[in-house]
Amino acid sequence: MNTLPARIAVVIPCFRVREQVLDVIAAIGPEVGWIFAVDDACPEGSGGWIEENCRDPRVQVLRHALNQGVGGAVMTGYRAALDTPAEVIVKIDGDGQMDPALLPRFAAPLLAGLADYAKGNRFHRIGFVRQMPWVRLAGNAVLSFLTKLSSGYWQVADPTNGYTAIRRELAGELELERVARRYFFESDLLYHLNALGAVVADVPMEARYEGEPSSLRPLRVIGPFLLGHARNTARRVLYDYFVRGFSLASVELVLGTALWAWGAGYGALQWVESVRSGTPATAGTVMLAALPIILGSQMLLSWLNFDVNAEPRMPVHPRLKAREGR
Repeated sequence: MNTLPARIAVVIPCFRVREQVLDVIAAIGPEVGWIFAVDDACPEGSGGWIEENCRDPRVQVLRHALNQGVGGAVMTGYRAALDTPAEVIVKIDGDGQMDPALLPRFAAPLLAGLADYAKGNRFHRIGFVRQMPWVRLAGNAVLSFLTKLSSGYWQVADPTNGYTAIRRELAGELELERVARRYFFESDLLYHLNALGAVVADVPMEARYEGEPSSLRPLRVIGPFLLGHARNTARRVLYDYFVRGFSLASVELVLGTALWAWGAGYGALQWVESVRSGTPATAGTVMLAALPIILGSQMLLSWLNFDVNAEPRMPVHPRLKAREGR
């Protein structure tokens, strides 16, 4: 028996998914009341294909004249879903890699008031990653650490997973036009959610691959990813520790960075001078470089511990809902 009423909307970005998207839509259960298929200027005409062959009354096709990337398609879907009574908006891909049967599992913690945003976690059990190509596994490990640092969600695993669900209150609060549109979308969205104080829940899921090549080209996206994470890290740290709040952790961050930079810089200069002159550095010179590095490292580790424990733990959507009078 279905225990979840139709309080869920689904967004499906459509780009080169003509062969799989109808099967994905057909597998979506009755707990979903609205399905928004966003044709992101698909060269295969996925939107028209859905309209011609799908008779599900829940489905509405939205179109982009120009390709905006997965992020742009999801933002369009969010805006459409906000015009419905749906309480939760779930995003799944149209290529069949995300099991629609898991939709209730993603929506459940949000409908129960336990989280504001949920995302898939393919690393919850070691058996889940057996089908994952090693290139994706290695790339996800690196991206996971960078996303943790830039978003502040240190306890969240698999942060680039695209199977997500969000409370309507949070979707309405986001500045959608400022969220990244293409491959950086999932990571950038976590940064914006942290700025709102949203609680993020992991939903265990198994990786599903049918041998198709990844559309992600590492050499093409590594630059934008690094720049995006560096920008978001700087913004988050500045806002959290010097604008929205100021604490002992803020002092530790400043002093730790200054001491470490001084020790490393002074030590490097003295090492170059020692090599040039052929004279070994004195014990005092070594300590003058090493001590600031040691103290600075301890302060930075203390700040990092504070940052890890500062991850949001109380859902924010009840307050937003009360403010809206809903």
